[in-house]
Amino acid sequence: MVPGRPLLVVLALLIALAAVAAAVDALRPAALAVATGVLGVALLDAVLGLRRHVLAARRLLPGSLPLGVASRVTVRVSNGGPRARRVTVHDHHPELFEATGLPLTVTVPPDGWAEAHYEVRPVRRGEHHFGPIAARLASPLGLWERQVRLGEPSAVRVYPNFAAVTKYALFATDHRLSQLGILQRRRRGEGLEFHQLRDYREGDSLRQIDWKATSRSPRLISREYQDERDQQIVFLIDCGRRLAAQDGELSHFDHVLNAALLMSYVALREGDAVGFMTMSGERQFMAPRKSAATVNEILNRLYDVQPSLMTTDYYSAALDLARRLRKRALVVILSNMRDEDDDTLAPALALLAKRHLVLFASLREGILGRALRTRVDGFDPALTYAATADYLAQRELAFRRIGRGGAICLDVEPDALPVALVNRYLDIKRSGRL
Repeated sequence: MVPGRPLLVVLALLIALAAVAAAVDALRPAALAVATGVLGVALLDAVLGLRRHVLAARRLLPGSLPLGVASRVTVRVSNGGPRARRVTVHDHHPELFEATGLPLTVTVPPDGWAEAHYEVRPVRRGEHHFGPIAARLASPLGLWERQVRLGEPSAVRVYPNFAAVTKYALFATDHRLSQLGILQRRRRGEGLEFHQLRDYREGDSLRQIDWKATSRSPRLISREYQDERDQQIVFLIDCGRRLAAQDGELSHFDHVLNAALLMSYVALREGDAVGFMTMSGERQFMAPRKSAATVNEILNRLYDVQPSLMTTDYYSAALDLARRLRKRALVVILSNMRDEDDDTLAPALALLAKRHLVLFASLREGILGRALRTRVDGFDPALTYAATADYLAQRELAFRRIGRGGAICLDVEPDALPVALVNRYLDIKRSGRL
């Protein structure tokens, strides 16, 4: 039990009355009587406030939340008593959640319930736990507040931001993918998978004409092709210490997971199988699969994986993946290249390129781009600009060396990775290289 605001106001008035009574002897009996009466009423109100309450509370929220996205939490307070109760609620949310809208104040009708809402924003993936709900109940006269614990603890999983996948699905339904920056190009040339025969249309190439079918028909007949399906996409995800770097609110590892999630969804829609393997940490492997539950499986396997303190070992991971993956696949390596990787990365890419098509997607720190965009108005900014430009030039040369070895390279800032990766995958798909 803690004093409520009304009781604090009354005590302040009593202190003032006591100060006056100390100076005026005639007021002492009256002041003592008032103080005694107030004390008696306060004690009675405290006793009545300690009676067994008939309140209950529930926390309503989804079982999974996307990283970095605000989500609404509903607190429902039920009252089984014969009179309305005014309740102040503070929910014990996980430490790594940002919360807005707390504390909550609700008036619960007799034999009824009331709801209030606040928002949480997770800043780290994994499983997190809510504690019991703390509630303050006013005593009958409002002089005291009693703090009680209501409801049960609950757990919630924070996944990589799957909002991008939902947005992609909505835009794909409306055929407005260009608004996301995803380019859908018509595929031309050889290497297409036969789909059906149809009447010749203006613009069809002569190679599309099926002369055998045309000989049996009074019209020209063309062959129609579709993109090749039943191909394999495997992500090789770096879980080493370099992916723990922050770029904005998310780590590089979080950006990598978001990109892998979006590309997995797109690849499954294209009819391909998707799998993954982690490296430089706890080794996990999921063989490529095409089921509708593949994205959920990836989410459930990777939602609580965090970057380790290990140094990235590309060659060891490449050996392991080569043993596990026999059928030709598009191997997408998601990492962050450094200068010291030249001697270890090239052999790993060469090993994988013997059987597979390799796409090496590297994150480039956003601060590098910001340094080049900053106005140069002094000697120190000029040195920063020159050093950054030289570093990026050397980095580009390194990627060219990798490209000459047969791998496809992608070097982008973290925020641009999801869309850039999907576009590169679609380019590979349309070109028939896989």
